[in-house]
Amino acid sequence: MQALRGTKDILPQESIYWQYIYNKALKILSLYNYLEIRTPVIESVDLFKRSIGEATDILSKEMYTFTDQSNRNIALRPEGTASIARAFINHQLYQKNTQRLWYLGPMFRYERPQSGRQRQFHQLGIECIGSLNPMADAEVINLANRFLQEIQFRSYKIEINSIGSLENRKKYQQDLIKYLIPYEKDLDKDSQKRLNINPLRILDSKNKRTQEILNDAPSLSKYLDTESRQHLWLVCTYLDDLKIKYNVNDRLVRGLDYYNSTAFEFKSNLVGSQNAICGGGRYDQLIRQLGGPDTPAVGWAIGLERLLHIARDELKIKKKGILIYIATQGIKAQKKIWEIIQVLEKQEIRFELDLHNNNFQKQLKRASKSGAKACIILGNDEIENNFISIKRLDQHKQYAINKTNLLEELKKIEKTVEEKDQKTGTID
Repeated sequence: MQALRGTKDILPQESIYWQYIYNKALKILSLYNYLEIRTPVIESVDLFKRSIGEATDILSKEMYTFTDQSNRNIALRPEGTASIARAFINHQLYQKNTQRLWYLGPMFRYERPQSGRQRQFHQLGIECIGSLNPMADAEVINLANRFLQEIQFRSYKIEINSIGSLENRKKYQQDLIKYLIPYEKDLDKDSQKRLNINPLRILDSKNKRTQEILNDAPSLSKYLDTESRQHLWLVCTYLDDLKIKYNVNDRLVRGLDYYNSTAFEFKSNLVGSQNAICGGGRYDQLIRQLGGPDTPAVGWAIGLERLLHIARDELKIKKKGILIYIATQGIKAQKKIWEIIQVLEKQEIRFELDLHNNNFQKQLKRASKSGAKACIILGNDEIENNFISIKRLDQHKQYAINKTNLLEELKKIEKTVEEKDQKTGTID
């Protein structure tokens, strides 16, 4: 049996990177009082029809759906924001102040698998719900920037735009369609399909010929009302105050229908056309569309597979191995070892107990391969004479200690290992 195409097992040597990402996100987002939320991976298909938009690629050809035993149309969630909005309404979180929420979990889209893109993928995202203030936009962009800096990934640029209000976009779309109709046959196939359904997405096309045609197309920025212009100007002003570098890209749009006003992306400098590692913006009408009160919101999401594919070489992670390996021989030693294990547990010292009934020589070979710094040896001789043997695997020496001195000896071993790590500059 093989894993399904587009899915991937995250093995122990890889999961350390996922734990690192989670811990860094928790640390940074907690500073800004963002609280973690976890929503189900299955939702009603209607939730995404009403939020994402039926003309989007996600809904038309990428979403995993099925009918359950109660004849309900169910979807595996393709993104996180709609589920957060649904939870916000269900639990009446609008009765409280601004909600700052973050999540990390699996999403599902039937896409062509490639490096950094899977059919089951994971997103880290944040949602700031309840504020129209441009400061909220600046806060979430700052947090994405802080997070990427914290994990020591710096090979990216930030692009920002305003896609204005629904009225702004309607006027713009009409003129954009008029401009593109004479070039319809020259557009790429996806853009031809979008022309009369979702023409704004054509701006996001990666096709060179389509981009050449768009060079003389009307600019969305000229259709923005005063309020949208002022909002974008303030967001940019706050980013300047934060000394965050960015470019205003008036062709930047987001692929989901619920976005309005601010849109932004973090794009890697290290990859080709699929270079967006973080995307987000405002969605001030989404909660009302789903039956909740009129509630503004802004947020972003980062695709973790793509981020790790791009940034993994830049992450400096100390792989925490075991400090102590435990070798025993004889039933008396195997009964006595649990006392020593309780000491290790209490001191939170990482260890591995050898579970093979081999002689000490074979156990010590496994100890050397384990990466442990020391091996505790307990056999018949140690039990009869009430001592413990310690083999320093990192120093190639062995000695005996009194059982009562075990804790003191463990602290010495920990200290020497920490000092060595500091000298080599290893980072957790």
